[in-house]
Amino acid sequence: MKRQGLAAVLALATGLLVVPAPAHAAPAAGVAPEPASEVLSPTPYAGWNTYFGLGGNFSEQSVREVADALVSRGLAEAGYDIVWLDGGWQDPEPRTAAGDLQADRTRFPNGLKPLVDYIHAKGLKAGIYTDAGPYIPGKCGLGSGGGNYQRDADQFAAWEFDAVKVDFLCGIAADLDPKTAYTEFARALRDNASGRQIIFNLCNPVTSPDWGNYPEEQQSTYSWTYAPEIAQSWRTYTDVGFVGDIKFKDVLRNYDANARHPEAAGPGHFNDPDYLAPELGMSDEEFRTQVSLWSMAAAPLIVGSDIRKLSQTSVDILTDADALAINQDPAVVQAVRVGPAGTTETWVKRLANGDRAVLLLNRGETPKTLTASASAAGLSGDRFTLRNAWTDQVTESAGTISAAVPAHGAALFRVAAARGLPGVPHVTAGLPQVTQVGGDPLPEGTAPVLAGGDEAKVEIAVRNDGAQPVFTPQVALSTPDGWQVRPLDRAPKLLEPAAGATLTFAVTLPASAAPGGATLTATTSYDVLGHGRQQQRTASTLVVAPVPPDGEAVLSHHTWISATSGWMNPTVDQSVGGGSPIKMLGQVYPTGIGVASPSTVRYYVGDQCSRLAAVVGIDDAVNNVGPDGGTSTFQVVGDGRVLYDSGVVTREAVHQVDVDLTGVRVLDLVVGDAGDGGYNDRADWAGLTATC
Repeated sequence: MKRQGLAAVLALATGLLVVPAPAHAAPAAGVAPEPASEVLSPTPYAGWNTYFGLGGNFSEQSVREVADALVSRGLAEAGYDIVWLDGGWQDPEPRTAAGDLQADRTRFPNGLKPLVDYIHAKGLKAGIYTDAGPYIPGKCGLGSGGGNYQRDADQFAAWEFDAVKVDFLCGIAADLDPKTAYTEFARALRDNASGRQIIFNLCNPVTSPDWGNYPEEQQSTYSWTYAPEIAQSWRTYTDVGFVGDIKFKDVLRNYDANARHPEAAGPGHFNDPDYLAPELGMSDEEFRTQVSLWSMAAAPLIVGSDIRKLSQTSVDILTDADALAINQDPAVVQAVRVGPAGTTETWVKRLANGDRAVLLLNRGETPKTLTASASAAGLSGDRFTLRNAWTDQVTESAGTISAAVPAHGAALFRVAAARGLPGVPHVTAGLPQVTQVGGDPLPEGTAPVLAGGDEAKVEIAVRNDGAQPVFTPQVALSTPDGWQVRPLDRAPKLLEPAAGATLTFAVTLPASAAPGGATLTATTSYDVLGHGRQQQRTASTLVVAPVPPDGEAVLSHHTWISATSGWMNPTVDQSVGGGSPIKMLGQVYPTGIGVASPSTVRYYVGDQCSRLAAVVGIDDAVNNVGPDGGTSTFQVVGDGRVLYDSGVVTREAVHQVDVDLTGVRVLDLVVGDAGDGGYNDRADWAGLTATC
C-alpha cells in the first residue's frame, strides 16, 4: 500500500476532497492474489472474548453464562453478538491421534459443537482461536502451522464457528514470515470444506516495538500493508494490557499506533487496537474515553471483561447508541487528528451522511475546556447542531465546538449543519478547577492535592459558543459536608455570543477533613429566549492528602497519594511484580519501591520534610530477561519543580539521590524510559528515606 501524505489523509477523513481507494501491497512471493468476494462484516464487528476476563481456564459452563449475560444485559441487542474463545480452549494434547484439533476434555466434555449450537440458539455468533505457526510445546499453546491450515479451517467450519483469531506466538518461535503465513491461512479459511463465511482477525501483537528489535516485516505495525486484502481486521500493536491490569496510558499507546494508517480501513476491513477493558484497571471516565476513541477509529468492539460482573455503568457505556452509531457508520472512515499532537487533541471522522464526528481528547491530569472549529472538521456554514454522544444534549453553535473535558476524558460530538428555528445555544460550563492552594498557584497540569485546613481558589469558566445570547448566568459550587465555600465575584447579567466569564470561589477545608477522594460539583444555569432556564452540572475530583511523614521515615512504608507503573503496579520493598527483593549490582536493599517505566509515585510531605535520600537504578531482575533495554531516567519533583534529574541510568551503575525538600508540599518520584520504549525497564527507588 502506498503511503498517502498527511494532507490527503486529513482530506479523506474530513471530506475536503475525495481520495481514490488505496492499492494494497501485492501478495508475498509465490502466493496468488485473492479473488474479490462479497464484503463480510461491512462495519466493525463486536462481541466478547475470554482472554482478559476469564484467562485461559474457561469452561463450557462459564462461556454459556457469559453468552446468557450478553443477551440478558442488552449487549447482544446493541450489536455485541460474537462469543469468542481465545487461547486455552484446547486440550493439553491439542490434536487427536488422527491429527484433528480437540478441546480440553475436562472443561469441554462434549466438545465444542454443542457449545457453538448453544451460542447460535441465543442468536449469537461463535469465535475461536489458533496460531499461524506450528504447535511447539513450551513456546505456545496451540498452532495450525506445519501443514494443518486447511485441516483446521475445515474443522472450525464444521464446528460452525463464525470467526477465528489467528495469533503468531508459534509463528515467531518457528521464524515464519507473517505475511506469507497469514495469506496461506486466509486462503484455507476462505476455501473451507463447508463453504462457511468466517471472520478472520489477524493477530500479530507480540512483535510490537515494545517487545524488542524485530525486523519491520515481522512487526504488528507492518500488518496494514497486506492484511486488508486477506482479513477483516488486523492488530496494529501489542496487547492493550495484561490480564486484570489495563492502564489508560496503554489504551492511548494502542490508539496512537492504530491511528498511523487510517487509509487502510474501510468497509469489511478494520485496524484493530485490541479489546475494550471496562473495570480491569481504568476508571469509568477512562473507559468512556476508550469507547469514544475506538468508535472514532472504526475499530472492532470486543469486550475483554467478564460480562457477568460488569456494573450497569459499564454496560451503559458499551451500549450508548450515539457512540455505537459513530463506530458503525457505513462509510467506515477512520478518524484523524486535526492540529498538533499533545496533551489535548482534536480528532475528526467523516460520516456517511456528511456529518462529522468530533472528539476532544484530554490526555492530561487536570480538567480543560477544549475547543475546535466546524471549518477544521470540514464543514461550512454559520449554524451547526452539536449532539453530545454521552449526555444526549443537542445544542446549536455558530462554528465553535467546545466542551469541558475532565482529566483522561473525551467529549464526543456528532456535528451537522443546522436548519430551521434557532436551537439552544451551545454553552460550555467548565469543570471546577483548583488554581491556587494557600495562595500559591497550582503548577500547570498538576492534579490538585489539598489537606485539612487548606484554602483553595476554585474557578469555573463558562462560555457561550452559540449564535444567541444567554441571560442571567449563575454558578453554584457544592463541596463535601463541612467545607466552606465563598464566592469571590459576581456573574454577569448576560453572555453574548463568543463571550465567556470565569466565576471564582474560595474553598476552605476543615482541619479534620478525611483523606481520600473528594468531589466539587458546579451547577451552571442560564436563560435562553424561547427555551426557558437551562442547567448543567459539572464535577471534578481532587485528593485530600493523608498526614505527612514524621521523623526519619521509610517513605516506601508511608501512604502514597497515587502510584503508577509501566506494567503491573509499583511494589513495596520488592522488584516490580513482586516475588524478588530489590537488588542492584548484586546488592539487596531491604526497603524501597520497584516500578516499571513510565512511572510516577506521589507523596504528600506538607512542607514538613527537609531531605530525601535514595539509591536509584535498574533492578538485577532484567538480567534474566535479555540484554535489550534496561535504561531509565529518575526525577524528584517538588510542587512541579524538578529537584533532581539522574539523566540516563543503565544497568551498569546505581546513582545516589540526596535532595533538599524544604518548602515542598507534594513530592513526585518520576521514572522515564530513557527513549527505549520501556523494554526491560525495571527501576528501583531503594532505601527511600525522608527526614521530616
